Amino acid sequence: MSELHLALIVGGVTLALSLASPLIIKLLLVRLGIMDVPNERSSHDRPVLRGLGLAVLVAMSLGYWLALNIDLALSRERPGLGGLVRAIAAGDTSVVMLSVLAGAVLLCGLLGFGEDLRGLSVPVRSVFLLLISAAASIGLIWIVRAGESAGGVPWQLGIDTAELPLVWLVLLGGYGILFVSGYINVANFMDGLNGISGFHGVIAGLAFAAAGWLTGLSWLVAAGAVLAAGFAGFLPWNLSKPGGFLGDVGSYLLGGAVAITSFAAWVSGVPLLAAIGPMVIYFGDVGVTLVKRVRAGHKWDEPHKEHAYQRIQQLGYSHVQASAITAACTLLTSILGLASCFTGLWGTLALLVAGLGVVVFYLRLPKLLPIRTS
Repeated sequence: MSELHLALIVGGVTLALSLASPLIIKLLLVRLGIMDVPNERSSHDRPVLRGLGLAVLVAMSLGYWLALNIDLALSRERPGLGGLVRAIAAGDTSVVMLSVLAGAVLLCGLLGFGEDLRGLSVPVRSVFLLLISAAASIGLIWIVRAGESAGGVPWQLGIDTAELPLVWLVLLGGYGILFVSGYINVANFMDGLNGISGFHGVIAGLAFAAAGWLTGLSWLVAAGAVLAAGFAGFLPWNLSKPGGFLGDVGSYLLGGAVAITSFAAWVSGVPLLAAIGPMVIYFGDVGVTLVKRVRAGHKWDEPHKEHAYQRIQQLGYSHVQASAITAACTLLTSILGLASCFTGLWGTLALLVAGLGVVVFYLRLPKLLPIRTS
């Protein structure tokens, strides 16, 4: 089976599940009374059902499971839990990578659902985030170290994890923990407009699938297809009336899936720019906004509407228009990142500068775009 066929199968099934499962999940959320009440950070003005990210979590989990079973069948191992255990014990790199990725993403979503359902204190939530991030980062590094790395090319800002000395592995693990846990919070901060998280999940998933295809990593193709399809199925529910929000279960799922897949790709030899291309707009928006707020004497964790995407919407643009502008910039940085798979030293540096230029342009958009009065 080709990687394209794999992506179409697991993506198609995940998309169908993501589109259909809210019919049942909505009844559960109504029964639990999980509603989003507007506050100082909100861009909506009435209570809206939230927690529909649970439907995306269910769809993506089943999508990962399907991808694993297809992988087992292709390796002539019996599909199912028994075959999965045997493949993991035998050190099947593709199966183990996808298993760790799927498990960590599932835990991220469940942590978010716990926040939606009961609310968690900041210390408790932070501890769980760090534990999940540590388990995922260390597990992925160990798998690549023990298996076959794709081998990063230095001038593409790639790494060959299998050849790194111990001290660098420790530093890489620490980076992974901060990277994953940090991006989960970033995705949560950026989930403030209809469409913005759905568009982000689709673009990031497609970018990772393309990176997997270019580097011959079938598990990355499958993971990207599952991510893109899961959030594509959520978009119609988010954008149609009366609407519904991802909730923390969805934003934690999105942040965890994007960050863990990105880290897994990089330690497997995918060029750094290709691995982080879908993430730089989000990192730039949150990072610059938080720095500005701290410098102005505000508390960084107070609700606010000062992110670039929120300021664009405040100019009179609809939720979909503002989200599409952010998504277009993310798509551009993703394409620039993927282009680094074909370049040498100077080409990679030029793409890096171009990507940073897109981030600066995006952050300037609230001042560059005309005010809409209609």
